[in-house]
Amino acid sequence: MKRLLASFGILVLATGAVLAGQAAPAEYWLHVRVVDGKHGEEGETVRVNVPLTLAEKVLPAIQVDRFQNGKVRLDHGDMKDVDLKAILQAVRDTRDGEFVTVEGKDNVRVAKEKGHLLVKVREGKVNGAKVDVQVPMAVVEALLSGDEGELDVAAAVRALARHGDEFLVTVTDEETSVRVWIDTQNTSK
Repeated sequence: MKRLLASFGILVLATGAVLAGQAAPAEYWLHVRVVDGKHGEEGETVRVNVPLTLAEKVLPAIQVDRFQNGKVRLDHGDMKDVDLKAILQAVRDTRDGEFVTVEGKDNVRVAKEKGHLLVKVREGKVNGAKVDVQVPMAVVEALLSGDEGELDVAAAVRALARHGDEFLVTVTDEETSVRVWIDTQNTSK
């Protein structure tokens, strides 16, 4: 009996040590950085750093135009005959690949790679605008989890918190650059 109690005590101590050694889950922050103005000229930089937990709580409190309770109502005029959830299901169920490519004055690429939906746009000019969007499929699914005709932004934020460090959007043109990402840092550079 003493041996059983001793073994049980060692097991409890070992379990406690393992649990105590585990760090609390990291809090993720949404970062947006906008740099306006050409290099070397007057301009300004705007940095927004928001913990995802704060964003999740604040979004439902915003009631402006089509943005209500953490959700955005889509204009049915453009989307009334498109079943976004069915399209998402089809994309989710298919293997990685390039789905849309447009080459011409402007170049566009839409693909699925390693669990992410990718969109790349290149304006035809030498110094034309560049847009890169990389969103985890789980975040896209959460965004479309609301009722028909709405995007559930709050659900997408919750899904982002489960993905770790991610670059989401970069946009650059001759005078402006925008970068959106999440990580565990409470500041951005």
